[in-house]
This record gives sequence, structure tokens and C-alpha cells, in this order.
Amino acid sequence: MKNTSVFLIFSIITFFIRFPFFFRDYVDRDESTFILLGQSWANGFLPYTQLWDLKPPLTFAFFASIISVFGKSFIAIRFAGVLLVIITAYFTYKIALTTIPKRASVIIGICCIFLLSLFGSLQGVMSEHICIAFFVPALYILFTKKSTIYIFLAGLLMGATVMVKLNMAFPILFIGIFLLYESFFSKKNINLIHVLLFGIGVVTVILATILPYYLSDQTLVWWRSVILAPLEYTEARRYSIFKLAPIFIITGLFLIYAFKTKYLNFKNRTVQLLLVAISGVLFSFVKGGRINGHYLIQLHPMLLILVGTVIYNLILQYKPKLPAYLVFIVFLIPAESYLEYANVINNKYKKGTFFNGEGFSAPQFILENKLETKNILFFEYHIGYWNLDTLPPTTASTHPSNICRDELFSFFNNPRKNSIEELQFIMEELQPKTVVIRKNRRILDKKEIEENEYIDAYLAQHYKLLATVDNAEILQRLE
Repeated sequence: MKNTSVFLIFSIITFFIRFPFFFRDYVDRDESTFILLGQSWANGFLPYTQLWDLKPPLTFAFFASIISVFGKSFIAIRFAGVLLVIITAYFTYKIALTTIPKRASVIIGICCIFLLSLFGSLQGVMSEHICIAFFVPALYILFTKKSTIYIFLAGLLMGATVMVKLNMAFPILFIGIFLLYESFFSKKNINLIHVLLFGIGVVTVILATILPYYLSDQTLVWWRSVILAPLEYTEARRYSIFKLAPIFIITGLFLIYAFKTKYLNFKNRTVQLLLVAISGVLFSFVKGGRINGHYLIQLHPMLLILVGTVIYNLILQYKPKLPAYLVFIVFLIPAESYLEYANVINNKYKKGTFFNGEGFSAPQFILENKLETKNILFFEYHIGYWNLDTLPPTTASTHPSNICRDELFSFFNNPRKNSIEELQFIMEELQPKTVVIRKNRRILDKKEIEENEYIDAYLAQHYKLLATVDNAEILQRLE
């Protein structure tokens, strides 16, 4: 099986799994926020100047570039997500080839597609999809290429990675230390020049993201938003050790088993570099103090290769007879995609459009009924701002949960000092005529007790329910 055939197989599988989600609006709040900031940048506003969110600038550059080329195309954004997954899966397969045969490597690549495409928010285009599509090819270069130009290219890709997800600085740092160790103490074909070129490549991309801010005399905006704000957020929003523990326990037990059984060759450079990358990602989770489901995208490709290698060696030793129903189970894995295909067809039959979800249907209702959109407030489905061609009422409300992250207010010069003040300003000063919330759901996070009490009481007193569109409730302000 040639590499082109493998790439084609990966492309077909990825497209089939992710295609029905081209038409679904709401997968994760973060994706909607990325689209808003991408549109803002496409309109000429650098990230953090008109709208604000807690991600490095290349996340928004990815969406801005798609919008600049294809316009306001939701399908183009989701198709770009397909390309990201294909790239990641293909280079995961290429790395696996350095330790196990092609057929087993192809299976690992397909498993990578599943883990990056199914189960909730992974169906959208997350910043983790973008960063890992840079990171895995960079790893492949470090595994297989020795020329200075390729090492520099790996550094550029790693620089792009960290400017999409800041926590990836830790695995990149760990890899840099590993390369330094090799250049001084190993007989591998890595020298200090290679390590320096790798580091220069990383720094080059970081400096390139600062340049637009420097040229517009806004360097401090970059520094405060890209570096200082994430550090503050990390300290303010930490999970308990019990929430962090499972992934560390599972990974640790697996590695102990692989070491004791010798199903992994820990002297193999591929295995060593993968372990270094995995350690860096896990360390970043500890420093970040939280793990959401989509964070694990940063771990899946490297861990899959090691797990796949162990399973391959197990099969090689014991030669088990795999049951025929295993094929049936494999075809059941993309059940979410099958259901979404049915949902898309049903939506087309009932509503005359393939696009489904409150992020489309609620704005459509608002337009058809000529509701006021000035200062409109989406507590949910905030992709609606994009579909209505309007902006959130305040910078803090770019991402609905940012309203309650008052530890971040100072980093974008918000004149309000806390979340209650921000809510009061929006509701009592701006007085949005239209508010969109999610039916039968708490408006803000359950931890925000005072904020929920305020907004529930205010909406009950000053707003009435105008319509329920799917699961979106559209409220109108009382005169």
C-alpha cells in the first residue's frame, strides 16, 4: 500500500465521519468564539483589540484566513477541520511506521481519526486540532530528517504550535532539552547547530505574531493577552487533583506494563521522543490545572502510537484469533456521524435547509421577525452574532463565560472590575432588547451563584419569552 493510497483512505474516512457536522452550528463555545475573532481580524482588527479571548493569535489567524478567502462560509471552516485531522492522522501513521509495519500503522492512523473526530466537541474545529496538525508533522521531521533546513522547518512548525496553544510550550521545551542531551551525550546525528536552528525556528514564529502589534504600537496588548492573561487564568481556575488524576494513572499503568513486558523498546529513539512529548503535554496539564475532553487531542497521536506498538507486539506473540464481529464493532464506532446524517436529512425535509442548530435557527427567526439586534445578547449559541453580522455588546461577552472571568478583565482594560458590574452594565446600561438563552438550562456556570441569582431575577422582571426556537429561548425586553 503506497503512501498516496493511505492518504486517500484517511481522507475518505475523515470526510465521511465529519461531513454531517458541516451543517451543525453548535459543537463547542470555543469554536464560535474563534470564528468571531477570526471575522474581526478579517475585518481589519487585530485579536484582543475589538474582541477578546484567551488564546494565542494563530488560532484566530487560522479562522481569519479561511473567512478572508471563502467569506462567511461555515462549510469552509468545517472542511478546514477535515484537512487538519487528515494531516495529523497521516503523520501519526508515518511516525508509527518507524516502529511497526505498515498495516498496523494504518490502523493507528484510522484510530487517530476516530479520536480526533468523534465524541462531542471534537466534531468542530478546536484550537487543539490546529496545534496538533503542526506538532505531529514537526515530530515526524525530528524522527526522520537530519538536514538543517528540515530541523529549522520543525522549529517553525513547533513555533506555530505554541502560538495556537500556549500550553504546548512545555512539550516543545522538553523536546528541546532532549535534543540538547542528544547533541552532547549521544551518538545520534544531532549537533548543537541543529538544536539552535530548532530553537530559532520556534522563536521566529513567536516574533512574527508580535510584529503586527509592534508595527501598530500595541506590543503591550500582545504581551498582556498572550502571556500574562493565561498565567492569571491558570492560577484562578484549577481543577482538584482528583479530576486531573485519571489520565496520569492510566498513562502510568500503561507505561509500567509496556516496560515490564518489554513490548516497547525504551532505547528506540522514536519511543524516547514520543515519551518526551507525552511527558511535556501531561506536565502542561498539571501546570494548567485543568483537563477538558478536547485537551486530550494534544495527547492522542503520540499515545496511540505507543499503545498500537504494544498491541501489535502482543498480537505478534500470542497470535489470537480475532472474532468476526470485531469488524461490525468498528463500523459502529462512528455512530454519532450516522445519527447526524439522519438529523441533516430530517432537517432538510422539515425545514428546507441542511443547516441545523439554534445558532442558525434562532438568528433566522430574529431576522424574519425583524427583532432588534443592537446590543443583542447571546448567553448561548453565540455563533448567532456571526450569522446576524453583529458584535457582542461588550468585549467581555465575546465568549459568554468570559463575563464571569473577572480575573481577566484588567488584561483587556475592561472598566468594570467584576462580573456583577459587567452584568449590570450590559443589562441596565446597554439594555439589550433581545436576549437568547438555552431552554431549561442554567444561564451561567453553577459556581457563579451570585451572578446566576442576579441575571435570573433581572430577566424575570424585565423580559418576557417571545419564542422558543428548538432549544433556544428568545426573550424580549418589556417596555
